[in-house]
Amino acid sequence: MKISLHNVGKRYNREWIFRHFSFEFATTGSYAITGANGSGKSTLLQVIAGATMHSEGELAYKKNDGGIIEQPYRQIAIAAPYLELIEEFTATELLNFHTGFKKLTATIPEILQSVNLEKAAQKQIRYFSSGMKQRLKLAQAFFSESDVLFLDEPTTNLDSEGTSLYQNLVKNHAGTRLLLISSNVPEEYAFCNEVIKIEEYK
Repeated sequence: MKISLHNVGKRYNREWIFRHFSFEFATTGSYAITGANGSGKSTLLQVIAGATMHSEGELAYKKNDGGIIEQPYRQIAIAAPYLELIEEFTATELLNFHTGFKKLTATIPEILQSVNLEKAAQKQIRYFSSGMKQRLKLAQAFFSESDVLFLDEPTTNLDSEGTSLYQNLVKNHAGTRLLLISSNVPEEYAFCNEVIKIEEYK
């Protein structure tokens, strides 16, 4: 899936967060949106993902042959610190529930093992630490069968071990799809093919 934007802008009340953003994201490219805290990089990511409506311009999700994709959310996976998990579920129950929306590319035990959560498989998420929750969010996104993967500040709440797990997930499970990362931490996006600076669209 390609994502094409032409003169896209977003504002809240009278304040423009960004304007005149034109870009085409290639099917298997990796891109980073960078900027200071509060600069609008997460808002831009949400607009590109279709989670937030843009205020001006055109946004289109296209097939490789140029045709328009009518339900792009079916092909998008996302992980972000502000996305909530159902805390009454165990980790296993959450991933099993998720299969009702998207197929997983590995078994649930394999997925939990990949982020060192196999021992917490039957533990309610309400008792997870913030780092465990973030690893589960990453696992849910990386192992969803999708053409596009959006990551917003992916190592939030992760220690050095968790950051290494994230880098392994990128290396082993992100190479065949469009990857877009919102971050101001170089370790999160150093591998990206292209860097977009949000300050250039103010």
